[in-house]
Amino acid sequence: MAQEGYLLDIRKLSKSFGSTQANKEIDFQLKCGEVRGLAGENGSGKSTLLSQIAGIYSHDSGEMYLKGEPYQPDSPISANERRIAIVVQELGLVGALPAGINIFLGKTKKCSRFGMISQKAIQREVDVITAAWELPKISLNTRAGDLNIEHRKMVELVRALSIDPDILILDEVTQSLSQDNRKYLYGLIQKLKAQGRSVILISHDIEELIDITDTISVLRDGEILETVESAAIRPDELKQKMVGRKLEGDYYRSDPGPDHGDEVVLEVQGVSTESGLSDLSFSVHKGEILGFCGLSDSGIHNVGRLVYGLERICKGRVFLPGLNREIRRQWDGPKSRMGYAPKDRDTDALMMGASIRDNFVLSSLKELEGPVGFLGRKRLNRLAEEAREAYQVKCTGISQSMSELSGGNKQKVNLGRWLLKDLDLLVVDCPTRGVDVGVKAYLYQCLKEARKEGLGIVVITDELAEAIGMCDNIVVMKDQRIVKKIARGPGFQEETMIEVMI
Repeated sequence: MAQEGYLLDIRKLSKSFGSTQANKEIDFQLKCGEVRGLAGENGSGKSTLLSQIAGIYSHDSGEMYLKGEPYQPDSPISANERRIAIVVQELGLVGALPAGINIFLGKTKKCSRFGMISQKAIQREVDVITAAWELPKISLNTRAGDLNIEHRKMVELVRALSIDPDILILDEVTQSLSQDNRKYLYGLIQKLKAQGRSVILISHDIEELIDITDTISVLRDGEILETVESAAIRPDELKQKMVGRKLEGDYYRSDPGPDHGDEVVLEVQGVSTESGLSDLSFSVHKGEILGFCGLSDSGIHNVGRLVYGLERICKGRVFLPGLNREIRRQWDGPKSRMGYAPKDRDTDALMMGASIRDNFVLSSLKELEGPVGFLGRKRLNRLAEEAREAYQVKCTGISQSMSELSGGNKQKVNLGRWLLKDLDLLVVDCPTRGVDVGVKAYLYQCLKEARKEGLGIVVITDELAEAIGMCDNIVVMKDQRIVKKIARGPGFQEETMIEVMI
């Protein structure tokens, strides 16, 4: 029986996947106008709970009530009909269709005339939504698969708002967004709250989670341990509740200034590209972590593609002094003692339908070749097993599918497959997107150790705290150009970075 006064009332909700119990008898109550955060390590059951509320999964047992009435959605469409919308952690668009069609997929009648979908009608409807919620305009005619991950997330957000939701669910959305688009999202959350609508969200940015929520429910091993008032808890307390222990060691670097060798492993000299990068010049030294920061469309995420040979260069050059080699084509990067972990790991980096073993060994196949190019299964298995153990990947075994892993374990494979190689340079784009605080600390430690061993690292990030905490030097970009380079020291502050970005 539902309790009065709650918009959403969940009682004893349980969900299992085979022998794994993802949620165990969860009780969860949400008030009108409440912003509720979910905190917990990867695999704690947060996304599973949200997926049941949004109709993606059915529950095994328990009850849900919405506005006092029984609520049992059998699909996201039925959840939409009850005015519950979700923006999922992994991408949820049909890549072959235009962004505008994706927004109204399943409800295109309102944008049709004589059975034909009208792009003008779609544009009008979207303009109404973005104006009402004070969101930036988005490209509607571009194929969803051709948009970058940030623009795809904004399309998904507009699609969720198109049903005029009473409850908006955001599953790890902010870490896909740049600083300027996050501000739009924060404003949207406050507007929903002011109208008496509710938001449930997951964010692995603990400080952000505390700042933008009213209450936070802490999950561990599929259960809600407690729900706390956001204003009454400190970040370190929340982290300890999430992991069940105090996190030891330095989260970020503690050294006051740049600390790297003199040898240059990468030189980018006056490069302009077809995608719009203009007159870029910078270098990376052995043992240096060079960061790139900027607002939406600043061009930072194209820098990784440029260095790895995936951008068409109009002028200038990308040069590796140690190999006396230029990077000009897409096959140059993999042959040049460098690795690249892009922001969208599921689409652009990992083979989601393949095993953990195949993902770990793919970048090392050349080194593993035996006589006449033969690849022995035992050698592949041994490398994958050693990597799984070295990078603490939680799984049933190396034959498990990548698609079954949590975001944190996917990222351990994504970075680990490069860190186990003898490289001169590693480019990582948003290295901790979608991972919990424990995995984040672990990945930072891996990067710090690789840096000490002489690896040159380029970190492209939308997280200013991450850049400030990890980098020797930071390059700030705006409008596809470099506007400032800041060395580790007194000027390493968020206010300084934001002032330059704007």
